[in-house]
Amino acid sequence: MAQNSNWWRGGVIYQIYPRSFADSNGDGIGDLPGITARLEHVARLGADGIWLSPFFKSPMKDFGYDVSDYCDVEPMFGTLDDFRALVARAHALGLKVMIDQVLSHTSDQHPWFVESRASRDNPKADWYVWADARDDGTPPNNWLSIFGGSAWQWDTRRCQYYLHNFLSSQPDLNFHNPAVQDAILASVRFWLDLGVDGYRLDTANFYFHDAELRSNPGRGAPDPSKPDPAVNPFNPYGWQRHLYDKSRPENLVFLQRLRALLDQYPDTTMVGEIGDDDGLARVAEYTAGGDKLHMAYCFDLLGERHDAPFVHGVLERFGRIVGSGWPCWALSNHDVTRVATRWGGAQPDPALLRLALALQASLRGSVCLYQGEELGLPEADVPFEDLQDPYGITMWPQYKGRDGCRTPMPWSAEAPDLGFGSGAARPWLPLAEAQRALAVDRQEADPGSMLQAARRLLHWRRTQPALVHGELALLPPHAQVLAFVREHQGERVLCAFNLSAQPAELALPAEQVLTDVLDSGIGGAQPVGATLQFAPWGVLHARLA
Repeated sequence: MAQNSNWWRGGVIYQIYPRSFADSNGDGIGDLPGITARLEHVARLGADGIWLSPFFKSPMKDFGYDVSDYCDVEPMFGTLDDFRALVARAHALGLKVMIDQVLSHTSDQHPWFVESRASRDNPKADWYVWADARDDGTPPNNWLSIFGGSAWQWDTRRCQYYLHNFLSSQPDLNFHNPAVQDAILASVRFWLDLGVDGYRLDTANFYFHDAELRSNPGRGAPDPSKPDPAVNPFNPYGWQRHLYDKSRPENLVFLQRLRALLDQYPDTTMVGEIGDDDGLARVAEYTAGGDKLHMAYCFDLLGERHDAPFVHGVLERFGRIVGSGWPCWALSNHDVTRVATRWGGAQPDPALLRLALALQASLRGSVCLYQGEELGLPEADVPFEDLQDPYGITMWPQYKGRDGCRTPMPWSAEAPDLGFGSGAARPWLPLAEAQRALAVDRQEADPGSMLQAARRLLHWRRTQPALVHGELALLPPHAQVLAFVREHQGERVLCAFNLSAQPAELALPAEQVLTDVLDSGIGGAQPVGATLQFAPWGVLHARLA
């Protein structure tokens, strides 16, 4: 087993969505050379590594999450040499490089699927999940696609159905076949040999399906008062208990094989995306024991609720079940409405945005920061005629899809295309004019900006071992204030957040004696005697005796 510095444990990982980060050649689509040219921004921010969303060869039906060649770069993003240059530049800046591996399914244009669908007796005939129709011609069971409709697509070549948990152009691989696992592991090794430091695993609990193809039990229409952040409320996918189409026990055995491969390479890591009926339980299961995922995240803090009792409940339950597991906390990513809008509405309070980042940076676990969160970007309003996301197009108008968090990164307030590229071609998604005032260069020049606050906070956090490595102990629940103690090697830091738009007061337990208030750069709270007094969205970090 190779040595591992555990850089990821408590590290800050900055997610880059390549199509929207920086366009180097003026074709309106971000690319690898564009990312390389902008990596200094990420390093200055105080991140430890980057996670690149898919840049592999793909017909782009789901914008790279439909891979047609696991071992090459989609030409619109550049070449393998461009990727090598990106890795070299990142490493020179002290940044690790993680890439997004979409292992549960491929594109229907992948050569594996082209061969598999050609007949029922070719060498790759069972590399995908094929099933006969029932006697009445309907699909073999009731499984649903997250993107709408049945998870089964009829194929006239084989006169069978194939499984697709997402788009019909994204057929699911059959992980019950050992040859499929071996081929997938070979593709993972390819990028490790090119110098990547780890992986973000897309849909990490979807690799295996129930071999008997049993139907999922129903759970009825979702309760509107208890929204599921992993499934929009207009999607019938949320009406099932997903016992058989994902999160199968065999998944754990494959993750052990994957971990054994990564353990052959020094300082590598994996973070898994978990979309499940009980995401916290899966995160605990998938990160326990030190032989599967290094860390994982689910969708509990990617929804709209952010009040103190709710967040306290998430942390309490996670602390109770996680054991030795390690979480990676995300408040935004390429699949959800940006936190500024999701939590702050049409006019988010800048203090709320600072609190959100301070909370994320104070939790036990690693931090996953989506591009633009350091700027406080709101969700963009993309009209229907400009939508690119097939999920949004299908679910319109109640659900507008994911394009609003994927619009081009604003680098320059005065540039016509916000500095995204040369302006030679129209960007693949429209520019968000509301984000112009929040461009990087504008915030660089403003000492009081969100960007400057984010830099101060993340660099300060590196000096606080209790926040990076410590255990977490919650204080009792409070209607407005979330408070907990991080402790590492005898050092104790109190972290307290007023998760409300009204002033708040918290009486400290007698055993919690403050010695000094720490300057994280995010304020709005102060001790007064044995109480803490908070402005709206106020934050306090303090050392305890």
